Amino acid sequence: MNSQWTKHAIKEINADFQRSADTHLIRLALADFPGIWLYLKDESTHPTGSLKHRLARSLFLYGLSNGWIKQDRPIIEASSGSTAVSEAYFARLLGLPFIAVMPASTARRKVEQIAFYGGQCHFVSDPCQLYAESERLARDLDGHFMDQFTYAERATDWRGNNNIAESIFRQMSSEPFPVPDTIVMSAGTGGTSATIGRYLRYQGHDTQLMVVDPENSVFYDYWQQRDVTLRSAVGSKIEGIGRPRVEPSFIPDVIDSMLKVPDGASIATLLWLEKMLGRKVGASTGTNVWGALQVARQMRDQGRQGAIVTLLCDSGERYLDSYYNTKWVTENIGDISQWQAEL
Repeated sequence: MNSQWTKHAIKEINADFQRSADTHLIRLALADFPGIWLYLKDESTHPTGSLKHRLARSLFLYGLSNGWIKQDRPIIEASSGSTAVSEAYFARLLGLPFIAVMPASTARRKVEQIAFYGGQCHFVSDPCQLYAESERLARDLDGHFMDQFTYAERATDWRGNNNIAESIFRQMSSEPFPVPDTIVMSAGTGGTSATIGRYLRYQGHDTQLMVVDPENSVFYDYWQQRDVTLRSAVGSKIEGIGRPRVEPSFIPDVIDSMLKVPDGASIATLLWLEKMLGRKVGASTGTNVWGALQVARQMRDQGRQGAIVTLLCDSGERYLDSYYNTKWVTENIGDISQWQAEL
Protein backbone atom coordinates (compact mmCIF):
# COMPACT_ATOMS: atom_id res chain seq x y z
CA MET A 1 0.00 0.00 0.00
CA ASN A 2 2.73 2.45 1.01
CA SER A 3 4.78 1.62 -2.12
CA GLN A 4 1.78 2.57 -4.23
CA TRP A 5 1.46 5.84 -2.32
CA THR A 6 5.18 6.53 -2.87
CA LYS A 7 4.85 5.93 -6.61
CA HIS A 8 1.87 8.28 -6.68
CA ALA A 9 3.74 10.94 -4.67
CA ILE A 10 6.78 10.90 -6.97
CA LYS A 11 4.50 11.07 -10.00
CA GLU A 12 2.71 14.08 -8.51
CA ILE A 13 5.98 15.94 -7.91
CA ASN A 14 7.26 15.16 -11.41
CA ALA A 15 3.95 16.31 -12.91
CA ASP A 16 4.22 19.56 -10.95
CA PHE A 17 7.72 20.05 -12.40
CA GLN A 18 6.42 19.57 -15.94
CA ARG A 19 3.86 22.32 -15.34
CA SER A 20 6.63 24.78 -14.48
CA ALA A 21 8.77 26.74 -16.93
CA ASP A 22 12.43 27.55 -16.40
CA THR A 23 13.29 30.79 -14.61
CA HIS A 24 14.32 33.91 -16.54
CA LEU A 25 17.88 35.12 -17.03
CA ILE A 26 17.94 38.93 -16.78
CA ARG A 27 20.85 40.77 -18.43
CA LEU A 28 22.05 44.08 -17.02
CA ALA A 29 24.39 46.36 -18.94
CA LEU A 30 26.50 48.33 -16.47
CA ALA A 31 27.58 51.66 -17.94
CA ASP A 32 30.72 51.84 -15.79
CA PHE A 33 31.87 48.37 -16.86
CA PRO A 34 32.18 48.25 -20.69
CA GLY A 35 32.36 44.72 -22.07
CA ILE A 36 31.24 43.19 -18.79
CA TRP A 37 27.72 41.77 -18.60
CA LEU A 38 25.88 40.97 -15.39
CA TYR A 39 23.13 38.34 -15.44
CA LEU A 40 20.57 37.61 -12.73
CA LYS A 41 18.85 34.23 -12.79
CA ASP A 42 15.43 35.12 -11.46
CA GLU A 43 14.47 32.36 -9.04
CA SER A 44 11.59 34.44 -7.64
CA THR A 45 9.38 33.21 -10.51
CA HIS A 46 9.05 29.68 -9.11
CA PRO A 47 5.53 28.80 -7.86
CA THR A 48 6.65 29.40 -4.25
CA GLY A 49 8.67 32.50 -5.11
CA SER A 50 12.27 31.57 -4.42
CA LEU A 51 15.36 29.54 -5.27
CA LYS A 52 14.37 27.11 -2.50
CA HIS A 53 11.59 25.68 -4.67
CA ARG A 54 14.26 23.64 -6.49
CA LEU A 55 15.73 22.42 -3.19
CA ALA A 56 12.35 21.49 -1.71
CA ARG A 57 11.46 19.44 -4.80
CA SER A 58 14.80 17.61 -4.63
CA LEU A 59 14.51 16.97 -0.89
CA PHE A 60 11.02 15.49 -1.26
CA LEU A 61 12.12 13.22 -4.11
CA TYR A 62 15.20 12.20 -2.10
CA GLY A 63 13.14 11.44 1.01
CA LEU A 64 10.53 9.51 -0.95
CA SER A 65 13.14 7.47 -2.82
CA ASN A 66 14.90 6.64 0.46
CA GLY A 67 11.65 5.52 2.08
CA TRP A 68 11.76 8.25 4.72
CA ILE A 69 8.62 10.11 3.61
CA LYS A 70 5.49 8.03 4.06
CA GLN A 71 1.74 8.53 3.77
CA ASP A 72 0.34 10.72 6.59
CA ARG A 73 3.80 11.13 8.19
CA PRO A 74 4.45 14.73 9.31
CA ILE A 75 7.30 16.63 7.66
CA ILE A 76 9.43 18.83 9.93
CA GLU A 77 12.02 21.32 8.68
CA ALA A 78 14.44 23.80 10.24
CA SER A 79 14.33 26.93 8.11
CA SER A 80 14.62 30.71 8.14
CA GLY A 81 11.64 30.87 5.82
CA SER A 82 11.95 30.31 2.09
CA THR A 83 12.71 26.57 2.22
CA ALA A 84 9.79 26.12 4.59
CA VAL A 85 7.45 27.97 2.23
CA SER A 86 8.47 25.69 -0.64
CA GLU A 87 8.31 22.52 1.45
CA ALA A 88 4.85 23.47 2.71
CA TYR A 89 3.78 23.68 -0.95
CA PHE A 90 5.00 20.16 -1.71
CA ALA A 91 3.64 18.76 1.56
CA ARG A 92 0.20 20.09 0.62
CA LEU A 93 0.60 18.58 -2.85
CA LEU A 94 1.08 15.16 -1.20
CA GLY A 95 -1.47 15.66 1.60
CA LEU A 96 1.17 15.60 4.37
CA PRO A 97 1.22 17.63 7.61
CA PHE A 98 4.08 20.15 7.68
CA ILE A 99 5.75 22.00 10.57
CA ALA A 100 8.44 24.66 10.06
CA VAL A 101 10.81 25.29 12.96
CA MET A 102 11.83 28.91 12.50
CA PRO A 103 13.53 31.85 14.25
CA ALA A 104 11.00 34.14 15.90
CA SER A 105 12.42 36.99 13.76
CA THR A 106 11.40 35.40 10.43
CA ALA A 107 9.64 37.80 8.05
CA ARG A 108 5.88 37.89 8.67
CA ARG A 109 5.13 37.45 4.96
CA LYS A 110 6.94 34.08 4.94
CA VAL A 111 4.96 32.94 7.98
CA GLU A 112 1.74 33.87 6.18
CA GLN A 113 2.81 31.95 3.06
CA ILE A 114 3.55 28.79 5.07
CA ALA A 115 0.10 29.03 6.63
CA PHE A 116 -1.41 29.60 3.17
CA TYR A 117 -0.03 26.22 2.06
CA GLY A 118 -1.43 24.55 5.18
CA GLY A 119 1.79 24.40 7.17
CA GLN A 120 2.35 25.26 10.83
CA CYS A 121 5.13 27.44 12.26
CA HIS A 122 6.98 26.53 15.43
CA PHE A 123 9.17 29.41 16.61
CA VAL A 124 12.42 29.39 18.58
CA SER A 125 14.06 32.48 20.08
CA ASP A 126 17.61 31.24 19.44
CA PRO A 127 18.42 30.31 15.80
CA CYS A 128 21.03 27.85 17.09
CA GLN A 129 18.20 25.75 18.59
CA LEU A 130 16.54 25.09 15.21
CA TYR A 131 18.14 21.68 14.80
CA ALA A 132 17.55 20.26 18.29
CA GLU A 133 13.94 21.43 18.33
CA SER A 134 13.29 19.96 14.87
CA GLU A 135 14.72 16.62 15.96
CA ARG A 136 12.59 16.67 19.12
CA LEU A 137 9.40 17.35 17.17
CA ALA A 138 10.22 14.57 14.71
CA ARG A 139 10.68 12.11 17.58
CA ASP A 140 7.54 13.20 19.43
CA LEU A 141 5.33 13.15 16.33
CA ASP A 142 6.95 10.17 14.56
CA GLY A 143 7.66 12.59 11.74
CA HIS A 144 10.46 12.96 9.22
CA PHE A 145 12.98 15.75 9.85
CA MET A 146 13.86 16.84 6.32
CA ASP A 147 17.18 18.41 7.47
CA GLN A 148 18.00 20.59 4.48
CA PHE A 149 21.35 21.56 5.98
CA THR A 150 22.58 17.97 5.78
CA TYR A 151 20.94 16.70 2.60
CA ALA A 152 20.89 19.72 0.26
CA GLU A 153 24.20 18.88 -1.43
CA ARG A 154 23.31 15.23 -2.08
CA ALA A 155 19.62 15.51 -2.99
CA THR A 156 20.33 17.31 -6.28
CA ASP A 157 22.01 15.58 -9.24
CA TRP A 158 24.95 17.89 -9.96
CA ARG A 159 25.83 16.15 -13.25
CA GLY A 160 22.82 17.62 -15.04
CA ASN A 161 19.15 16.60 -14.96
CA ASN A 162 17.80 20.15 -15.08
CA ASN A 163 19.78 21.47 -12.13
CA ILE A 164 20.36 25.21 -11.85
CA ALA A 165 23.92 25.09 -13.24
CA GLU A 166 22.86 23.26 -16.38
CA SER A 167 20.02 25.74 -16.79
CA ILE A 168 22.40 28.72 -16.54
CA PHE A 169 24.74 27.40 -19.23
CA ARG A 170 21.85 26.47 -21.54
CA GLN A 171 20.42 30.00 -21.26
CA MET A 172 23.86 31.59 -21.74
CA SER A 173 24.58 29.68 -24.96
CA SER A 174 23.64 32.57 -27.32
CA GLU A 175 25.11 35.40 -25.22
CA PRO A 176 28.26 37.38 -26.15
CA PHE A 177 30.21 35.36 -23.54
CA PRO A 178 28.49 31.95 -23.35
CA VAL A 179 30.85 30.66 -20.65
CA PRO A 180 30.69 33.04 -17.67
CA ASP A 181 33.90 34.35 -16.16
CA THR A 182 32.41 33.95 -12.68
CA ILE A 183 29.27 32.66 -11.01
CA VAL A 184 28.55 34.37 -7.68
CA MET A 185 26.47 32.48 -5.12
CA SER A 186 25.56 32.99 -1.49
CA ALA A 187 25.23 29.98 0.82
CA GLY A 188 22.42 28.98 3.14
CA THR A 189 22.71 25.22 3.19
CA GLY A 190 25.60 25.21 0.74
CA GLY A 191 23.67 22.87 -1.55
CA THR A 192 23.43 25.22 -4.55
CA SER A 193 27.09 26.23 -4.41
CA ALA A 194 28.01 22.52 -4.21
CA THR A 195 25.84 21.74 -7.25
CA ILE A 196 27.31 24.62 -9.29
CA GLY A 197 30.92 23.92 -8.27
CA ARG A 198 30.68 20.22 -9.05
CA TYR A 199 28.95 20.89 -12.38
CA LEU A 200 31.68 23.34 -13.44
CA ARG A 201 34.38 20.73 -12.84
CA TYR A 202 32.40 17.87 -14.35
CA GLN A 203 31.77 19.84 -17.56
CA GLY A 204 35.33 21.22 -17.73
CA HIS A 205 34.29 24.88 -17.69
CA ASP A 206 36.84 27.56 -16.79
CA THR A 207 34.19 29.53 -14.87
CA GLN A 208 35.15 30.55 -11.34
CA LEU A 209 32.75 30.05 -8.43
CA MET A 210 32.73 32.82 -5.83
CA VAL A 211 30.65 32.33 -2.68
CA VAL A 212 29.61 35.44 -0.76
CA ASP A 213 28.92 35.23 2.96
CA PRO A 214 27.08 37.71 5.24
CA GLU A 215 28.06 38.83 8.71
CA ASN A 216 27.49 36.41 11.63
CA SER A 217 28.09 33.40 9.38
CA VAL A 218 30.92 30.89 9.79
CA PHE A 219 31.16 29.69 6.17
CA TYR A 220 33.86 32.20 5.15
CA ASP A 221 36.01 31.41 8.19
CA TYR A 222 35.52 27.68 7.66
CA TRP A 223 36.56 27.96 4.02
CA GLN A 224 39.82 29.57 5.19
CA GLN A 225 40.51 27.55 8.33
CA ARG A 226 38.67 24.19 7.78
CA ASP A 227 37.69 24.14 11.46
CA VAL A 228 34.36 22.32 11.62
CA THR A 229 33.79 23.38 15.25
CA LEU A 230 33.38 27.07 14.34
CA ARG A 231 30.28 28.73 15.82
CA SER A 232 28.68 32.17 15.69
CA ALA A 233 26.88 33.41 18.80
CA VAL A 234 24.09 35.00 16.74
CA GLY A 235 22.33 34.24 13.48
CA SER A 236 22.63 36.03 10.15
CA LYS A 237 20.46 39.12 9.62
CA ILE A 238 20.28 38.35 5.88
CA GLU A 239 17.42 35.85 5.77
CA GLY A 240 18.10 32.61 3.94
CA ILE A 241 21.91 32.79 3.84
CA GLY A 242 24.73 32.46 6.36
CA ARG A 243 24.79 29.95 9.20
CA PRO A 244 25.96 30.06 12.83
CA ARG A 245 27.62 26.64 12.43
CA VAL A 246 29.32 24.67 9.64
CA GLU A 247 26.62 22.72 7.80
CA PRO A 248 27.26 19.26 6.31
CA SER A 249 26.04 20.44 2.88
CA PHE A 250 28.69 23.18 2.63
CA ILE A 251 31.47 21.74 0.43
CA PRO A 252 34.47 24.11 0.56
CA ASP A 253 36.70 22.44 -2.02
CA VAL A 254 34.38 23.19 -4.97
CA ILE A 255 34.64 26.94 -4.25
CA ASP A 256 37.34 29.05 -5.93
CA SER A 257 37.01 32.18 -3.80
CA MET A 258 34.89 33.65 -1.02
CA LEU A 259 34.00 37.20 -0.02
CA LYS A 260 32.64 38.46 3.30
CA VAL A 261 29.90 41.02 2.61
CA PRO A 262 28.86 43.58 5.26
CA ASP A 263 25.13 43.55 5.98
CA GLY A 264 24.98 47.26 5.17
CA ALA A 265 26.37 46.55 1.68
CA SER A 266 23.69 43.88 1.11
CA ILE A 267 20.88 46.28 2.02
CA ALA A 268 22.36 49.20 0.05
CA THR A 269 22.61 46.93 -3.03
CA LEU A 270 19.05 45.70 -2.56
CA LEU A 271 17.80 49.31 -2.70
CA TRP A 272 20.09 50.09 -5.67
CA LEU A 273 18.75 47.06 -7.54
CA GLU A 274 15.17 48.22 -7.02
CA LYS A 275 16.01 51.27 -9.14
CA MET A 276 17.86 49.18 -11.74
CA LEU A 277 15.13 46.55 -12.13
CA GLY A 278 11.98 48.50 -11.25
CA ARG A 279 11.06 45.86 -8.65
CA LYS A 280 11.98 44.75 -5.16
CA VAL A 281 14.36 41.87 -4.40
CA GLY A 282 15.36 40.10 -1.19
CA ALA A 283 18.47 40.86 0.84
CA SER A 284 20.36 37.72 -0.22
CA THR A 285 20.13 39.02 -3.79
CA GLY A 286 21.75 42.22 -2.53
CA THR A 287 24.59 40.13 -1.09
CA ASN A 288 24.99 38.28 -4.40
CA VAL A 289 25.04 41.40 -6.54
CA TRP A 290 27.46 43.23 -4.22
CA GLY A 291 29.85 40.32 -4.74
CA ALA A 292 29.24 40.35 -8.51
CA LEU A 293 30.05 44.07 -8.66
CA GLN A 294 33.37 43.46 -6.87
CA VAL A 295 34.20 40.83 -9.52
CA ALA A 296 33.23 43.32 -12.26
CA ARG A 297 35.48 45.98 -10.77
CA GLN A 298 38.40 43.56 -10.64
CA MET A 299 37.81 42.48 -14.26
CA ARG A 300 37.68 46.11 -15.40
CA ASP A 301 40.89 46.97 -13.53
CA GLN A 302 42.61 44.01 -15.22
CA GLY A 303 41.29 44.99 -18.66
CA ARG A 304 39.20 41.83 -19.00
CA GLN A 305 35.73 41.40 -20.50
CA GLY A 306 33.16 38.68 -19.90
CA ALA A 307 29.99 37.64 -18.14
CA ILE A 308 29.13 37.34 -14.46
CA VAL A 309 26.09 35.35 -13.38
CA THR A 310 24.40 35.47 -10.00
CA LEU A 311 20.98 34.70 -8.56
CA LEU A 312 17.92 36.78 -7.81
CA CYS A 313 16.88 34.53 -4.94
CA ASP A 314 13.44 35.85 -4.00
CA SER A 315 11.12 38.84 -4.17
CA GLY A 316 11.46 41.83 -1.88
CA GLU A 317 7.72 41.86 -1.29
CA ARG A 318 8.38 39.44 1.57
CA TYR A 319 10.49 42.03 3.39
CA LEU A 320 8.44 45.22 3.37
CA ASP A 321 8.44 45.24 7.19
CA SER A 322 12.20 44.79 7.46
CA TYR A 323 14.73 45.51 4.69
CA TYR A 324 12.43 48.06 2.99
CA ASN A 325 11.54 49.73 6.29
CA THR A 326 13.99 52.58 6.99
CA LYS A 327 13.39 52.46 10.74
CA TRP A 328 14.00 48.70 10.87
CA VAL A 329 17.21 49.03 8.85
CA THR A 330 18.52 51.80 11.11
CA GLU A 331 17.78 49.77 14.26
CA ASN A 332 18.96 46.37 13.01
CA ILE A 333 21.61 47.04 10.34
CA GLY A 334 22.79 50.60 11.04
CA ASP A 335 23.97 53.37 8.74
CA ILE A 336 24.26 52.12 5.15
CA SER A 337 25.22 55.46 3.57
CA GLN A 338 28.87 54.52 2.92
CA TRP A 339 27.82 51.58 0.72
CA GLN A 340 25.14 53.63 -0.98
CA ALA A 341 27.78 56.23 -1.84
CA GLU A 342 30.08 53.52 -3.26
CA LEU A 343 27.29 52.14 -5.43
